[in-house]
Amino acid sequence: MFIFISCGDAYIPRPYGYFRVELPEHNYFRLDTLNLPYSFDVPQISRIVSRDTPDDKYWIDIQYPTLNGNIYCSYKPVKGDLFELSEETRKIVYKHNVRADGIGEIFFEHPEQQVYSVLYDLAGNTASPVQFVVTDSVRHFFRAALYFDNVPNKDSIAPMVQYVREDIVRLIESFEWKR
Repeated sequence: MFIFISCGDAYIPRPYGYFRVELPEHNYFRLDTLNLPYSFDVPQISRIVSRDTPDDKYWIDIQYPTLNGNIYCSYKPVKGDLFELSEETRKIVYKHNVRADGIGEIFFEHPEQQVYSVLYDLAGNTASPVQFVVTDSVRHFFRAALYFDNVPNKDSIAPMVQYVREDIVRLIESFEWKR
């Protein structure tokens, strides 16, 4: 009896697996139908929800229903307070430093469109893995943050973060201010 028990393979625990998410091709349309002071390309798999209230004029959400995620977008007119708005954004981003493994900054400039942007990549188990701002440095300030409606786990949401990050880069590169 001891011979049969001793000849078995050793048990090796397996790591938890994650569901495979089929991500569709990137296809975009121009967000230009709402009465907003800006326009840009948004993915066709997303849904735009306006949060336009007297206090939060021109705020929208870009919802990804199939990915359980949202890009929360806010807009503020610049009234000589660009430095304060920029520093407030940096403080919000760097509050994630407690959970982030690192925070990267990528700068985008399109002077012909008067579009200047900073994209923040937050590595690790942070609540918001990607955030960004877009401004013309004079009149407009647009801020956005990506959130998923689940517990942050960098391994399980990594494919979705990368997918939405590509959409965010397209958004920034196609961003235009309306005059």
